[in-house]
Amino acid sequence: MSSPPISSLPQGVAAASEIAELRFEQLFEDAAAMSIQGYLADGTVVYWNRASENIYGYSAAEAMGGNLLDLIIPDELRTRVAGAVRWMFENEQGIPPSRMNLRHKQGHLVPVYSSHTVVSIDGQAPVMFCMDTDMSVLAKAEEELRIAATAFDSQQGMLITDRLGVILRVNPSFTMTTGYTEAEAVGQSPRLLSSDRHPSEFWSAMWQSLHTVGSWQAEVWNKRKNGEIYADWVIINAVRDAQGEVTHFVGTLTDISQRKEAEGKIIRLAFYDALTNLPNRRLMQDRLHQAISASQRNGSCGALLCLDIDNFKILNDSVGHDIGDLLLQKVAQRLTENMRDCDTVARFGGDTFLVMLEDLGADPVLAAAKAELIAQKLLKVLRQPYPLPDQDYQGTVSMGITLLGAPEDSAETLIKRVELAMYQAKAAGRNTLRFFDSQMQAVVSARATLEISLRAAIAQEQLLLYYQAQVDQDGQVIGSEALVRWQDPRRGLVQPGEFIPLAEETGLILPLGLWVLETACHQLAQWAGQAELAHLTLAVNVSALQFHQDDFAEQVLAVLERTGAKAERLKLELTESLLVSNVEGVIAKMKLLKASGVGFALDDFGTGYSSLSYLKRLPLDQLKIDLGFVQNVLVDADDAAIAKMIIALADSLGLEVIAEGVETGAQLEYLAGLGCRHFQGYLFSQALPIQSFEALVRSN
Repeated sequence: MSSPPISSLPQGVAAASEIAELRFEQLFEDAAAMSIQGYLADGTVVYWNRASENIYGYSAAEAMGGNLLDLIIPDELRTRVAGAVRWMFENEQGIPPSRMNLRHKQGHLVPVYSSHTVVSIDGQAPVMFCMDTDMSVLAKAEEELRIAATAFDSQQGMLITDRLGVILRVNPSFTMTTGYTEAEAVGQSPRLLSSDRHPSEFWSAMWQSLHTVGSWQAEVWNKRKNGEIYADWVIINAVRDAQGEVTHFVGTLTDISQRKEAEGKIIRLAFYDALTNLPNRRLMQDRLHQAISASQRNGSCGALLCLDIDNFKILNDSVGHDIGDLLLQKVAQRLTENMRDCDTVARFGGDTFLVMLEDLGADPVLAAAKAELIAQKLLKVLRQPYPLPDQDYQGTVSMGITLLGAPEDSAETLIKRVELAMYQAKAAGRNTLRFFDSQMQAVVSARATLEISLRAAIAQEQLLLYYQAQVDQDGQVIGSEALVRWQDPRRGLVQPGEFIPLAEETGLILPLGLWVLETACHQLAQWAGQAELAHLTLAVNVSALQFHQDDFAEQVLAVLERTGAKAERLKLELTESLLVSNVEGVIAKMKLLKASGVGFALDDFGTGYSSLSYLKRLPLDQLKIDLGFVQNVLVDADDAAIAKMIIALADSLGLEVIAEGVETGAQLEYLAGLGCRHFQGYLFSQALPIQSFEALVRSN
């Protein structure tokens, strides 16, 4: 409520009021500890007591008529203060009191506790009165208390330096962390802890931040007294005096070694393969994104290689995952040792690795040539024997290649392309490489459709057995090889070359192989009751994956018992790839079946590896000369020499030998002249359905 003007009051009352007003004015003027200023709505000074002169340095004569914002308000507070003044005059009340740093005439800041009120008198313009108490002494005391409490009650390492960086005090946690006692640290520079891992620019940025912002924090590699390098999180704050000048620095050191170690483990788990220590799928995709961007920016081509270990599943299933893991580690080591520092090798999953080659040049043709040279080198390196427990394993890889650098490239697209190229290399016979081309997608799609159809074929009994005659030197049929065919309702008769490799890769060879064995044994049991057919033997091909099943021998014996077939008439044909791992286990299974009468033939002899050293230990009955040697035996001296060697070797070991793929009388005559006594091929008969084969035997 506004007070009435003194002139409108009775004379006695007016005199008393005037005296009271003078007293209050004198009181305000003489209040040494309280700066009182009066301002109009536009900030014009209308009152300035002696305490204001002392606190802010302006005499009343200098201040009167000046403006609040120009006199004592720092630049950074001008907008906020102007808004607050406007609000107080509009609402005719003061804002809550608060601590502020206002500007002295000489430019330094003065800490004050400021309260405000707006006085309105009828007939006069409202006046805002500011009442400020100088807090300089209290602020300094608080500052000193804060420094002391912070430094020496903390569990973190602390040090206080003067403005030049000379250590004045350290706390016990500092000693525990660094190994330096207070006596050793005081008087020294914090460079006492320097590890020399940070460049001079790092420390220049620190000093700049301390002098401009007043604080700095960063991760710093420090060195303990014992020489150990460790990670500290360092926070430094500048301590300023009442004039804003830096007087001290307070540093906080937090040992984050364990956190850094944990972060490193997390990063390795997130971005590196635990088995091989190579980048994993996630990190490889990230680096591939970066390489694509760099390639498109600088116009240089790169290449992406996808490597998959051939027949890895057979090794893993036959000798155990621990040996498989060891092989993966050795492959990773060879890849790493044979790549440039700028290249990236990653384990993409399972037995698949990706290699990213960068900076192969701007010419795509030359870049492709360089990539192929590197890939051929890797193929050679990776096919060298691997020392594994109890054996040397000789493996191969199939490799796909695609170039990167085209504007439309993306990491996802490149990975799909290079995987397609790798699958094409596998389809081409493995141990080779292929570049991506536009036809691969169609091929892979067809492969996926074929797998689905093959699964259905096994379940719906669309498979058939065909029989190819095996004859002696007189042309008499002595047995047959059972060959599987697929009677597809839509495509007709499908040859094994189209689906057997797929069955081996997908594991479908296991149910398919069991069906072939069971069907063949049923046929043997039927022949046993027919005089003209009872003498026939029947050869059944067994894949390495089948044979390496722990219970394979038991499966065969169970089928023989279930069907009533004679074990002596069953011959299992094995390939040399069976002998690349767990040879002792192979021999044990063969001996168990051999004891029951089952015979064994080594198929495609001479095309593989490792078998010669084990040949004399295997309970074999027969060696088969591969059709590749037989077809060229009359035109290629090397093939003729190999055929001759196989026949001589079989004779010396007391084994039968059979030549497959015989198509001409000249081939037959030549092989017979070398001592071969059993034959198989189109010269005698192609593979036939059961009725046609039986008719052939009867007519023969």
